[in-house]
Amino acid sequence: MRTQLDNVLREVEKVIVGKRDVIEKILIALLAEGHVLLDDVPGVGKTTLAVALSRAVGLAFRRIQFTPDVLPSDITGFSMYDKASGEFIYRPGVLHQANILLGDEINRASSKTQSALLEAMEERQVTVDGNTYPLASPFLVIATENSVGTAGTQFLPYAQMDRFLVRLSLGYPDHQAQMAMLRDRQDRNPLDDVSCVLEKEELLSMQRAVRSVTAKDAVLDYITRLTMASRTHEAVRVGISPRGALFIDRMAKAAAYADGRDYVTGADVQAVFRDVCAHRVLLKEDSVTTAEQVLDDLLKKVASPDRHGFGAGLKMK
Repeated sequence: MRTQLDNVLREVEKVIVGKRDVIEKILIALLAEGHVLLDDVPGVGKTTLAVALSRAVGLAFRRIQFTPDVLPSDITGFSMYDKASGEFIYRPGVLHQANILLGDEINRASSKTQSALLEAMEERQVTVDGNTYPLASPFLVIATENSVGTAGTQFLPYAQMDRFLVRLSLGYPDHQAQMAMLRDRQDRNPLDDVSCVLEKEELLSMQRAVRSVTAKDAVLDYITRLTMASRTHEAVRVGISPRGALFIDRMAKAAAYADGRDYVTGADVQAVFRDVCAHRVLLKEDSVTTAEQVLDDLLKKVASPDRHGFGAGLKMK
């Protein structure tokens, strides 16, 4: 299992250099059946990463560029009257064509279009004209957002932010990584070298195995105490939701599985806590701290379970 995951990492690293930590987290989110929000500046390789990942795991990839004029029907599909049969026929949208959907600049889309995406993310289905249509499995949304203040952007509503399992950032490459990128692209596209090293059925089997990873009551109690403490923190206006607690559990299970274990430790919870929860914490207007600092404070103050120690956490070897 770990060999398979490392093979996927190596394939993606053919095109995304020096960002193994972020690639690992996205792969673990895929194992946890969750969606990823990439909050970053343009041009750092978000689209390239999504394409490389889809090729490495043999999944259908589609991209949609969100703009204010993208309609809900563009992504969910629509019903069209067929004169020959006298019936309305459903025409699937882009959601039905993808296992991995890259939603570029999601915070430029209208509120109606963003809302249309919520059912797909939460229920893995869309409803059009009263009829429900299931999506392909697996299904992962990797959405990108640019900083608010750039042309046409707006803040994502909290309810939509809460649907994303993790919020991550690629960031700029360091000197060595950017030099490698420039060398690799002198006369070819490294994406052409990415091979499928994990079949879809193998990935689905891994996702089922993640669900079977054990999180004992001591770990669940730890997650509960962390999330409840966030709701009473002096700097916080809105704390981590119950959905956030469920997502911590799912991401920690996937992290444990990626580390070769069938049980979750307190260290797994700590390793995923910031990425799962930073976008779920809303601060008071007069707060001088950041969400990440609040989460670090909670990790220091809330006692972790002792039974299994601190384990290896998120890193894959």
